[in-house]
Amino acid sequence: MKNSFVYILTNKYRTTFYIGVTTNLSKRLYEHYEGKASVFTKKYQIINLVYYEQFIDVEQAIAREKQLKNWHKEWKLNLIKEMNPKLETLDYQ
Repeated sequence: MKNSFVYILTNKYRTTFYIGVTTNLSKRLYEHYEGKASVFTKKYQIINLVYYEQFIDVEQAIAREKQLKNWHKEWKLNLIKEMNPKLETLDYQ
């Protein structure tokens, strides 16, 4: 099985969030940065990684992504702040 990631991106004002899943986080972040990953992220310039989780199984990652997408914005912010209290852009390579 291939490692998978659930990740949360935001814009520079930290007002809009995007949750995604991928097996190659570095490549996917680059695609978002270049505006080639999602119309939504390109439109709102959502390119700053503020949170991620790693999974051994892609099915677990997909289930977690679906769970997080159903959360209220406040819950997502609280989750992010547990790992990244200042909402800084994380460096992942």
